Amino acid sequence: QVQLVESGGGLVQPGGSMRLSCVASGSIFSINVMRWYRQAPGNQREWVASITSSGFTSYVDSVKGRSTISRDNAKNTVYLQMNSLKPEDTAVYYCNAEVQLSRNVQPLGYWGQGTQVTVSS
Repeated sequence: QVQLVESGGGLVQPGGSMRLSCVASGSIFSINVMRWYRQAPGNQREWVASITSSGFTSYVDSVKGRSTISRDNAKNTVYLQMNSLKPEDTAVYYCNAEVQLSRNVQPLGYWGQGTQVTVSS
């Protein structure tokens, strides 16, 4: 099976920066798109950013210009660098990955357990 483990969350002051990491492990043939989502208390989970295996990135408007998603394909790892953090960025951040378990099969979606990011003074 496949496991995704996020790390790097915590408490940061407004205007600060934080870098989240997510490592995928297990029976992985390849990983297609990797994404970050977040869920604030009382809100639905929302998509934050995506990166394809070739490095094409996209972002939700609320983080565009303040965040950078990147990945290390050799390490099956995706990162989210967040700068100029605001209180409204407070949420549990989840990693999602489309994983191929073997050649010529459809990729399956996997989720991490989430990491809490709190932006507060």
